[in-house]
Amino acid sequence: MRPWHEECQAIANLFTDNWDDELLRGNFVDLVLQLAVEQPLKTPFLAAVVLIANGDKPEIVDLLLLKLAGLVEKKIAEGEWRDVKLYLKFAACLQGCLNGDGVFPVLEELFSRAVDLQTASSEDTIGTEIVKIILLTIPYIMATGSPEEWAQKAADLMEKTEIIAGEPHALQALIEPYHRENADESQQTQSLMSLLQTQLQSEANNGWALSCLPRPWEFPLKDVEQQSKINNAEKHALPSINIPQTVVAGPKPLFPEVYISVYSQQDVESVPPVTSVASSLIRDALLDSINIIHYNRNVTARQLIDLDCYFSPRTFAPRATPFDRLRDIEPPKSTWKPEDVAVDAVFSQLFLLPNPEQKLVYYHSVLTEACKLAPAAIAPSLGRAIRFLYRNAPQMDLELSYRFMDWFSHHLSNFGFTWKWTEWVDDLELNNLHPRKAFIIGAIDKEIRLSFARRIRDTLPEPYQVLIAPEKDQDSPPFKFANNDVPFAEEGREMASLLKRKAPDAEIDAVIEKIQSQAIDREIDALVASTDVFVTSVLFVGSKSLSHVLAAIERSKDRLADFGAASDAARTQIVDAVMGFWSIHPGVAICIIEKLLNYSILTPLTVVNWALTVRAGKTYGSALALEEVYELVFNTVVKVTGRVRQVVVKANSPDGMTDDETLAQETKNMRSLFVAIEDALASWATGSKDETIEASTGDGNSVREKQVQRWGQRWLRVFKRRSAIEEAFLVEAAKEKERRKALAEELASASGDVAIPDAPAGEEANGGDSAAVVA
Repeated sequence: MRPWHEECQAIANLFTDNWDDELLRGNFVDLVLQLAVEQPLKTPFLAAVVLIANGDKPEIVDLLLLKLAGLVEKKIAEGEWRDVKLYLKFAACLQGCLNGDGVFPVLEELFSRAVDLQTASSEDTIGTEIVKIILLTIPYIMATGSPEEWAQKAADLMEKTEIIAGEPHALQALIEPYHRENADESQQTQSLMSLLQTQLQSEANNGWALSCLPRPWEFPLKDVEQQSKINNAEKHALPSINIPQTVVAGPKPLFPEVYISVYSQQDVESVPPVTSVASSLIRDALLDSINIIHYNRNVTARQLIDLDCYFSPRTFAPRATPFDRLRDIEPPKSTWKPEDVAVDAVFSQLFLLPNPEQKLVYYHSVLTEACKLAPAAIAPSLGRAIRFLYRNAPQMDLELSYRFMDWFSHHLSNFGFTWKWTEWVDDLELNNLHPRKAFIIGAIDKEIRLSFARRIRDTLPEPYQVLIAPEKDQDSPPFKFANNDVPFAEEGREMASLLKRKAPDAEIDAVIEKIQSQAIDREIDALVASTDVFVTSVLFVGSKSLSHVLAAIERSKDRLADFGAASDAARTQIVDAVMGFWSIHPGVAICIIEKLLNYSILTPLTVVNWALTVRAGKTYGSALALEEVYELVFNTVVKVTGRVRQVVVKANSPDGMTDDETLAQETKNMRSLFVAIEDALASWATGSKDETIEASTGDGNSVREKQVQRWGQRWLRVFKRRSAIEEAFLVEAAKEKERRKALAEELASASGDVAIPDAPAGEEANGGDSAAVVA
């Protein structure tokens, strides 16, 4: 609505006209540097304001650069690598007013640290992060100054980064969003670093056009005087930035990144192709904005909707252009839809492995708010993204498939549960082990959890009605002991009556003894039989609501703990009773299981064995395709790993809040859990499970047998990754502990007194991340 250069000039003039106000000068410097790391899309425009002000009051640039250099040093020392990147990006946009080589010496020094780290370990992620920062800074240098002036410096630096960027990272296989052996060519993802290196080399061959980047410091010909003033303004020296010999990872876990797009299989390019540097530069600025402004989803959504304002004119097609109309756009006009680019960026975080930076529900809410702000523009983009993800569900990493399912059902719940289900009606003919059919069943169950069965049934076409059993209309399940044909029916009804009136323990003990006596006579496991009756009765008494059942468990937790401690079979029966009683509403069952884990009535190993051995065995592997079984195991693993991380943080804290014995025991339990999971899943994945052999047709080539094996392989990949990540965390924590111990000894020998430094921010943040994941 107003040209960039006019806005920037007005702000700069307002500042320089009031230069004598000392408070204003300080606030200006602070605000510019604050905006650079809080609203990264505006960085080039901030730089333009500073460059214009430099023509009248060059002193401001010296003040700014002095503080900027100090902040870069501080953030490098703390391992706050995103802030380092954003400050360097701002400095790069000021390259035109810097003396000598400007930002290049800092990048050279950073690269030397990256080389040292990569030489020491091929699995190092700090060096990879540093190289990514260097590659993302170079384009802003080239866009600010004269490309010819810096072309050789950039070429020399990129020749060096090729050594690291060109090699696939050792951890990249862990974070692939697709199974490579099943993905077609269009689904093959590339390392972000490798892409950047290739894109920048291509851009260098093209004379560093960088056509997507805004240049608000360039004025139209009629303002030649102002342009001349900027070009001939005083040059400034960038203060020296000391980079420590040893750099740290910081609070944010670092992993190599891959570039994923949900618009990669279209006949018209609605997002920048991976061959264009615009794909990386636009995505990078958007992701920083999304993750930094996580405390206000409304502002985040507004910046996504307005993203075409922050890049060069004609970078994008006009807003809300229908996809079908893109075919009518003739070159050199752009066919990139700003809505697709924005949605693509959010999905890249929603599907980030091993973990996204924020809680998954935050990314859900950003897409919801964006859809509310511009429904006509965003809704069609989301529709095409959903179709892409559904189409590729069989090849996707299993964890990402379930993230998609969670988002899809949650998103529909915000918009009246409306979707064009008729598009997928043919897939209802598939068997329940097919990933697409499993997705449909799981998504409908998630919708019911967010509403109720009758409401969801009304939103579905007739062919889908059979997927919602009539029992799901019941708010509470039937009590199986109401049927006289069920073993121990009379005792079950008596037990429920006693629990309802909160009878004394002696009366309950009498019923339990009666059940166990009858079970022995029938040659049934007495403990299992009595456990089943008691647990089912507790669940029935509390079936009115989740709060009622939790209260019933609270009253009976001591007796439940006794049952759980008695034998593995009794613990397994507790899980079986809970999942069986609430089979029509599995979400409630999962909440109850988590409560029983919190009370230590159940062990994580029991839950995992029930899911992957008992339940999966009874269904000949079909249970591996059930959303609630995956959720049960995944949540249990997250709970255990979160506990270990909290214990590690406490053990490494200055006051040593947890002893080494507790840490060793928790770590041992976690490793045992992962071993049990991998052993169970390996049998399903290879088809060597007894139940698989029994269900086999004998030719070793049945469709069902292959599908079960495929589910086993997909599960196995998820939990092998989880195990590898936790082991890497333990290794890094041990290194950090040794580093702090050595530092403490060094300080003690220097001062003659033992001084233990505070725990680094990274340890606290890692603990916080784990707690957030568990929550």
